Amino acid sequence: MLKNKVVKLSSRPSGFPSEDTWVHETQDVKEINDGEILLKNLYVSFDPAMRGWLNETRSYIPPVQIGEVMRAGTIGEVVESKNPNFNKGDVLSGWGGVQEYSISNGKGYFKVPSTKIPLPTFIGTLGMPGMTAYFGILEVGKIKEGDTVLVSAAAGAVGSIVGQIAKIKGCKVVGIAGGKEKCDYVINELGFDGCVDYKNESIKRGIKRECPDGIDVYFDNVGGEILDAALVFLRMGARIVVCGAISQYNEMSAKGPDNYLSLLVNRASMKGMVVFDYAKNYPTATKEMTQWILDGTLKSKEDIYEGIENFYEVFKKLFNGEKKGKLILKI
Repeated sequence: MLKNKVVKLSSRPSGFPSEDTWVHETQDVKEINDGEILLKNLYVSFDPAMRGWLNETRSYIPPVQIGEVMRAGTIGEVVESKNPNFNKGDVLSGWGGVQEYSISNGKGYFKVPSTKIPLPTFIGTLGMPGMTAYFGILEVGKIKEGDTVLVSAAAGAVGSIVGQIAKIKGCKVVGIAGGKEKCDYVINELGFDGCVDYKNESIKRGIKRECPDGIDVYFDNVGGEILDAALVFLRMGARIVVCGAISQYNEMSAKGPDNYLSLLVNRASMKGMVVFDYAKNYPTATKEMTQWILDGTLKSKEDIYEGIENFYEVFKKLFNGEKKGKLILKI
């Protein structure tokens, strides 16, 4: 009988999760029923939102319950099928969780097309982070040619794609990232026009240097001090896309911006976005971004680690700055 290694939530953390927030178990893989598929998970997606899913608070998605498999996006191969919509050997993206095998009725799973594009890309640039970037900057940010776009967490899975899409659409793009290596990466490899190193310079002075005429769109992945600094430089009619607040996820109480009246003065807008709201349009985004990847316009970077037993060490990299691009665990 097949054995399944599983990572389950064992307690709700206060502040940054400790290793014993989760428990590792080995279970027998059950027989599947009619209408179900058994998948062997190949890759697990790590996203900052995972921290929010641990809190028992009202949100856009229910929290992971104590004793449940840790929620995560996955790419897996169908090893057995009793569902007419899927065949053995199909490779699917979906929500398999942090485990070696998962059983599903197929709802929420999508077949990964056979292309030259590596499989991990389908939980990165062509997965939730890429969809977030695409709809966040185009539908919520409503960028237009000539806009000045500021992006925080610019070397991360979402920010790196946001900036590249904005460049493709004819914008001036400035990133905010931590450390010289990451700033060099977003400028030299991703093609950003400039970068503010929040670890080694004043955020406000850096934004003023790189965006002397102000900003039209700020894509916010971090919240906190950086969001507050960006508000100072809004141009008339500016748009702020609230995608995440990674600087606040492990705080006991989140802090809102002090400079919010800049929204009033500049007739600016600040709107939150959740990628699931755009699910019906994923195919359109996938088609366009796939073409950008194939023609070299859009670069995709995956930071891949191996072994489900290393779950916690990889999870920590979401928050300690030790990654560039999309963080993935290979099972």
